[in-house]
Amino acid sequence: MTVDDELEGQIAEWRAYMHRRRELDHADAEELEDHLRSRITELTEGGLRTDEAFLIAVKRMGSLDALSREFAREHSERLWKQLVLPGEPDTPATARSRRELPVMVLCAVVAALAIKVPSWFGTDLDDDGSFYARNISLFALPALAAYFVWQRRVGLRVVGVLAVLFVLAAVAANAYPLADDAQSTVLTAIHLPLALWLVVGVAYTGGDWRSDRRRMDFIRFTGEWFIYFVLLALGGGVLTAVTVNVFAAIGLDVEDFVSLWLLPCGAMAAVVVAAWLVEAKQSVIENMAPVLTRVFTPLFATALLAFLGAFVWTSNGIDVERDVLILFDLLLVVVLGLLLYAISARDLTARPGLFDRLQLVLVVSALVIDAIVLLAITGRITEWGLSPNKTAALGENVILLANLAWSAWLFLGFVRGRMPFGRLERWQTRYVVVYAAWAWMVVLAFPPLFDFA
Repeated sequence: MTVDDELEGQIAEWRAYMHRRRELDHADAEELEDHLRSRITELTEGGLRTDEAFLIAVKRMGSLDALSREFAREHSERLWKQLVLPGEPDTPATARSRRELPVMVLCAVVAALAIKVPSWFGTDLDDDGSFYARNISLFALPALAAYFVWQRRVGLRVVGVLAVLFVLAAVAANAYPLADDAQSTVLTAIHLPLALWLVVGVAYTGGDWRSDRRRMDFIRFTGEWFIYFVLLALGGGVLTAVTVNVFAAIGLDVEDFVSLWLLPCGAMAAVVVAAWLVEAKQSVIENMAPVLTRVFTPLFATALLAFLGAFVWTSNGIDVERDVLILFDLLLVVVLGLLLYAISARDLTARPGLFDRLQLVLVVSALVIDAIVLLAITGRITEWGLSPNKTAALGENVILLANLAWSAWLFLGFVRGRMPFGRLERWQTRYVVVYAAWAWMVVLAFPPLFDFA
């Protein structure tokens, strides 16, 4: 591990600590980090080693700032905790945090009402499911992006780029003459949410999308958001069941209200509410995505090894129908998700351990499965020719194969002590751009390329 990698690992740990503190917003944390880096530079230029410069810089900042002082004390003792301390009631950061709730509520209401706008013009959810499938991400994600634009104080130039991308997505989803049962319709419904979620990522990062650190922050946010959204959905399911049965007890049928208003509007609002919960709880409890990663990594590794063993034992080929391809792609995405969230919570300076070796087994197993699926897809294309579904599956599996292959190589180098862990983190954060480019290609280029089939 190089000196620069070790220093970046220490700064990353310090930054994660600061971001968990509710007293600091992202702009304040950025300012503190710039201040820390400049102090480290001054000290190293004076002849100190980087680890000494880091500790001294943090402690000197601690004499100026209460939060840094607390971090300095804990870092010196290597006691990494998440303390729940109330902020000062009159600080600007606290005042801004109080305004976040009404702003979040406003954005959630906008998202909830957006899904009802088409019905005001005669396009009902029950009558035109294809329209809603193509446009589902356009109802909630602009409101979520607006929330982050306000929270991050994004500049007008970035706001303009976000607006153009959302308009482009709306045109692509609605201007093409896509039949309800066309393969391109399904591909648009699958890939447009991914493309626009990464557009939201630009707003989340405050427009600083080129930063590896900011992209990793967004990856962490995505995992936490998904968990909170699922929890809200489960709670919403309980609320729906209770509502229907309580009103049925007095002879009132509210199923139309539930299906036309409560469920669709609640789902759109939950997209924004889940994001607010992730932001609000950062200083309260440990992130859940890395914790779940610890639980499911060995389980998925075992399942993939069992599948490969059964595949070799039975010599059965893989059925490459659309649903099966989607299933395998989801499996590979889950594997990458487990890898990403383990990376996001890992101390970059720690030595490789048993869990790292388990992850290497998981990645290599997924790589072998992806290669098998690619061979099956290639054989099917050779026999029956190209179609939108097969071409999309081929491209996605090639993209995943490249990611998994290089990740396995970097992981192997790290486990053998020949590469720093930071290289794997940078590879994953920079590869996000490839996913974004592919999603936009499927949405914009595939329909006309395949004659809107």
